[in-house]
Amino acid sequence: MNMKRKREDMEIVWQTPANPPERHDYIFRNGIRYVRPYYFEFISHVKARWAGKTIVDLFSEEFKGRPRDYYESAVKSGRIQVDGQKVHVSYVVQSSQKISHFLHRHEPPVMSWDVEILCEEPDVLTVCKPASVPVHPCGQYRKNTVVGILQAEYDLAPLFPVHRLDRLVSGLLILARSASRADLFRQQIESGMVQKQYIARVIGVFPDKQQVVNANVNYNAREGRSTVEVGDGQGNSTASLKGKTACTKFTRMSTNGKHSIVLCEPVTGRTHQIRVHLQYTGHPIANDMLYLSELVSNRSAEGLSADRAAAKSCSPPEPISLENDTNDTANDSNEDFSIDPVCTNCPNLAPKGYEGNEEGLWLHCVKYSGPGWIYECPLPDWASLS
Repeated sequence: MNMKRKREDMEIVWQTPANPPERHDYIFRNGIRYVRPYYFEFISHVKARWAGKTIVDLFSEEFKGRPRDYYESAVKSGRIQVDGQKVHVSYVVQSSQKISHFLHRHEPPVMSWDVEILCEEPDVLTVCKPASVPVHPCGQYRKNTVVGILQAEYDLAPLFPVHRLDRLVSGLLILARSASRADLFRQQIESGMVQKQYIARVIGVFPDKQQVVNANVNYNAREGRSTVEVGDGQGNSTASLKGKTACTKFTRMSTNGKHSIVLCEPVTGRTHQIRVHLQYTGHPIANDMLYLSELVSNRSAEGLSADRAAAKSCSPPEPISLENDTNDTANDSNEDFSIDPVCTNCPNLAPKGYEGNEEGLWLHCVKYSGPGWIYECPLPDWASLS
């Protein structure tokens, strides 16, 4: 079937969060896991600062990932609606109105490493999370998540992540099989009853004696990165610090003179705590572009996460085109892909700005232990300095 005919005969099937990920949703190319584009309804309600703007101005100013002419076409075609109704491009929105954006969704790609199941118990599942894959649906990720992949490939659902690992971090991930079991784990973590161990590969020769870093961590959500704050030793100076108190213990495991493998034991759990505390010691993670360099491009202007912006200097591979795709996934027959003529990302699989060439951080969760339980994860290949 040629692509022109395919566009004319295309049947749109809208998905909602109730549609579970399935094995055939994934496409594997050159070590990258892509998600077959699908139709999805995004719902938001008009904020007070949006009220009084035209529907097109609202989208053009607040959602800069697509050009203005796309939003004009989306409103005219009914892809963008207000309170369930089609509106004119000059329609002025009012506070609290419901806005629906029916979108041809292209999820960002991730590395195609498997989500390895380590231990399966009646009420607990532990896996080795691969780097680059977020734990649960967030932002533009829905199916390309640990929870989504486990549901699609192992029919494991529902799952309740007990703790969080950053998208670029690998290692042990504990998932409860019920909300009540997850709550019990979280209560133990919040009360300080759980010990956490990570390993990192850092720059330089880390000190051979244990280093304890007590330094506030201040996370800037807009920039997607944390900074360290410390007092000046003048009594109550810490009272003026904006960051949250944070403590991490570091112990050198090995070194080759260029890099060191360091055991990291976070006492608290702040965003990017291990990464920024290692930077503070003068031994940042050896491939952590976000904390190796201060010269990180503005992510808000480019529509990228801070980590992606930090790695943007890497040479991207050629974009993967849907039109020329031979569809060699294990569970699919050869077929053309449906190209949406309104979509600004078609015919490429990945959304703009996501090249799928990022490297996982040399930071890996190896062990969690609490009252009467312990879970571990094997070490990654980069942990060997030989």
